[in-house]
Amino acid sequence: MGSVSLSSSCLSWKSSYRFLDSISTDRSRLGSSSFGSRSIKKKPGISVSVCMADSVVFRDLDADDFRHPLDKQNTLLLRTIPGLNELGKAILGSIAEQVMLLENIGTSVLVAENQLSDLHQLMVEAANILNIEAPDLYVRQNPVPNAYTLAISGKRPFVVVHTSLVELLTRKELQAVLAHELGHLKCDHGVWLTFANILTLGAYTIPGLGGLIAQRLEEQLFRWLRAAELTCDRAALLVAQDPKVVISVLMKLAGGCPSLSDQLNVDAFLEQARSYDKAASSPVGWYIRNAQTSQLSHPLPVLRAHEIDEWSRSEEYKSLLRRATQLNSVQNV
Repeated sequence: MGSVSLSSSCLSWKSSYRFLDSISTDRSRLGSSSFGSRSIKKKPGISVSVCMADSVVFRDLDADDFRHPLDKQNTLLLRTIPGLNELGKAILGSIAEQVMLLENIGTSVLVAENQLSDLHQLMVEAANILNIEAPDLYVRQNPVPNAYTLAISGKRPFVVVHTSLVELLTRKELQAVLAHELGHLKCDHGVWLTFANILTLGAYTIPGLGGLIAQRLEEQLFRWLRAAELTCDRAALLVAQDPKVVISVLMKLAGGCPSLSDQLNVDAFLEQARSYDKAASSPVGWYIRNAQTSQLSHPLPVLRAHEIDEWSRSEEYKSLLRRATQLNSVQNV
């Protein structure tokens, strides 16, 4: 991230989620996210909405309704870390919050009904579908396509979207990105990521054994975060209600740019994802895949595409849609 980013502050806390780093070597380490395609355009005087009238709204949605099994498993492991909550609450104080808040307000544009209203509408609609209160949304000038979320100590959370990401995205893909970020808030991922990050940084300052503890914790943290990303891709699907929208985003993460966006083929990328999964199913392939992903905070885009394709076909996903449709029908009578 750039010189005005949250991760560049003197506190060095990277409690964010960026899609883009899912294909990087994870130089920025903890937390990340991004999606991609074309710029938002609206003709003067025309109000545009991507949330169609027949979109299913999940009025009684709970985080565990869509949480990935690996997310559940690794969250339980994080909860067994002694003193994680206490240490995080002790270090996260009002001064730290003020630094982060002022840095963001001072370097970004706050989205509202009268400021970048299209983006505001996308966020409100996505939050409504997921049955969650919409957080604040900021747009920040940055050439690196990115989006991230910050939530600390019960304060109002906010999502930041980089201008370059907006330029890459279609409207529905951008809303899928916002839904992914809302998934982190719905599942309370911000708390765990922030606390675990602080504990890792603190452990490294302890001579000898501290380094070993931090290394082990980092492995657990990254394993959890990769699983958490799979959960939030599901949140993106619940809002987009079309797996091709989410898969298109992941495809563009792997090799998309504005000049190529109209030539990209979602079906071809999904076939590529299936071929990767098949190649990685052999003993040698399994070892190579683990070596390839073990130091990443995010799963590879092809793995995420395969996961979301599989979940979109599952009875679990279809059951959620049916339940929400029935509830909507009853409440609309």
